[in-house]
Amino acid sequence: MPVQYPTGIMAEHAAVRTTAGLFDVCHMGEFVLRGPQALDLIQKITVNDASALDVWQAQYSAMCLESGGIIDDLLVYRGPDHFMLVVNASNKDKDLEWVLQNAADFDVEVTDKSDDTALLAIQGPKASEIVQGLTATPLDEIGYYRFGLGAVAGIEGVISRTGYTGEDGFELYMPAEAGMDLWNALMDAGEPKGLIATGLGCRDSLRLEMGYALYGNDLDEEHTPLESGLGWITKLDKGDFIGREALVRQKEGGVGRRLVGLRLTDRGFPRHGYPISSEGGDVGQVTSGVVSPSLGVGVAMGYVPTSLASKGTEVGVRIRNKTVPAVVQRPPFYTDGSVRR
Repeated sequence: MPVQYPTGIMAEHAAVRTTAGLFDVCHMGEFVLRGPQALDLIQKITVNDASALDVWQAQYSAMCLESGGIIDDLLVYRGPDHFMLVVNASNKDKDLEWVLQNAADFDVEVTDKSDDTALLAIQGPKASEIVQGLTATPLDEIGYYRFGLGAVAGIEGVISRTGYTGEDGFELYMPAEAGMDLWNALMDAGEPKGLIATGLGCRDSLRLEMGYALYGNDLDEEHTPLESGLGWITKLDKGDFIGREALVRQKEGGVGRRLVGLRLTDRGFPRHGYPISSEGGDVGQVTSGVVSPSLGVGVAMGYVPTSLASKGTEVGVRIRNKTVPAVVQRPPFYTDGSVRR
């Protein structure tokens, strides 16, 4: 996926918010788990409760070290006879090694399907209309974070109502050799409705407007889910899992820092690594930042002491030699998305 196509980041961002954009995310990793103890393995290595999943349902989760630090965030799909883990591209090798290492204690078969799988994401208010014109599968019957099997443009695969933009849309999994054919079919059908190709730059600005975390920026092995705003997916009462003891200790002892959303109240472009200040001293760093194309103001995420993490707390972001005032805001910053929940 390129940073941008000739249309440019601003036009691509606007298309996803108003019509539709098509992302090539074939670089993501897909691991298929089969066997009588597949669920047991997932329960051990992820923080969410995969036992609560219905067949044909997906779940956002994370994998942790024993220290509680985040190895990766991921999606868990529950099919009728298998599970699929979808992991970040930059972590594929590390994640696969971790899954295989822990699978040794379980009756489960782990297959890396990453190179055999193409993944396209079509996102935006018109995404459903475009895809429905290419499939007999009734898309209205696929709810948010649900998926099913079906053919799109004659290509069989998985149709998943998920995404990373805050807009309605689908992530379409299919055999790798069919990826280009499906891309072309979607573009041919969608261009008259405003669909354009969209790249990494607008994917970043779209997810930031929603406050969605990015591994390597906002999430990493040095921060726990409780610090990173992922307490809502961390089910400490589901039973034992890797990292649970450390997370229980942290919760009981008090979480000292938290990932927060920041909205600049004056002009400025917050960027990764810029200091966050309070009362004249540095208290943290911006992990992700952008001038929101939809809102026209700077928005960011960053870790601050818990004492400064409450909504409405005033802080500053040091941009070059100027401290720009900002206020802690709970994401999403952009609230008019078409995503179906």
